[in-house]
Amino acid sequence: MTTQKALAEEFEGNRQRLLAMATRVLGSSSDAQDVVQEAWLRLVRQEPGSIENLAGWLTTTVGRLCIDVLRSRTAKGEVSYEEQFQAPVVLLDDDPEDLAVQADRVGLALLVVLRSLRPDERLAFVLHDMFAVPFTEIAAVIEKSPDAAKMMASRARRKVQGAASPAHTHREKGRVVDAFLAAARHGDFDALLEILDPDLTWELHGQNRTVSRGRTDLLRALKHGTNSDVIARRVVVNGQPGILAWSPEGTPVALMACTVHDGRMTRIASLTDRSRLDRIDLPAPVASEGIVEPDA
Repeated sequence: MTTQKALAEEFEGNRQRLLAMATRVLGSSSDAQDVVQEAWLRLVRQEPGSIENLAGWLTTTVGRLCIDVLRSRTAKGEVSYEEQFQAPVVLLDDDPEDLAVQADRVGLALLVVLRSLRPDERLAFVLHDMFAVPFTEIAAVIEKSPDAAKMMASRARRKVQGAASPAHTHREKGRVVDAFLAAARHGDFDALLEILDPDLTWELHGQNRTVSRGRTDLLRALKHGTNSDVIARRVVVNGQPGILAWSPEGTPVALMACTVHDGRMTRIASLTDRSRLDRIDLPAPVASEGIVEPDA
């Protein structure tokens, strides 16, 4: 690696492998691209000739960057936008006991379980079981011994093989979503204050733009639309609690993915772009009470 051009060529030779690895770990192609780009920026800052094994160095760097991203998500109680709205699978939430079977049938069990793993467990499992990276190399990435890396991957594997999240956990989250719907339906803003975390993030993904707002904005929108005829009910979005809203004519107007932590909503991501909603396989309208749909 004597020239910048040679370094760039060797990096490009590893790019697709790194992107595939980061995408599987993070569940987001855009996050994966950011991580790989950051790895390149770190690479060009290295002293020439200081890296003996470029492929190994890149695996280690991208792996550690992935862990940083996962830890950041855990701290914020967030799930990446792409995991929720990139070809989402939306199911009516009529039978929580059967969610594991449904999730497995639509290929979501792995996604649901990966979210429940610690960042180092998730990385060890993906690197070893999906990309056949030796435990000696994984150990360098997670800064543990090879035996510890093997134990993490084994523990993660057992969780994945055990399938989906417990039904009681889903029911608890579902009750929070139901409480939100009831409070919004009846204009009970004291109850909404109890349900919505003070630091709640409300993301509105509309046509060609995304707007991020907070709890105050959501409460204001709910109050403004109290008399709306929109119908909404709880659904499952990629194995997680959500809300689907229809117009009185039965046209989908919003799909919301909800993050619930410790009995409160910490994030609501709303997809309102009609052209994108029309491309998603959504459940048909069902009998339900009216509720305002928060409008941007």
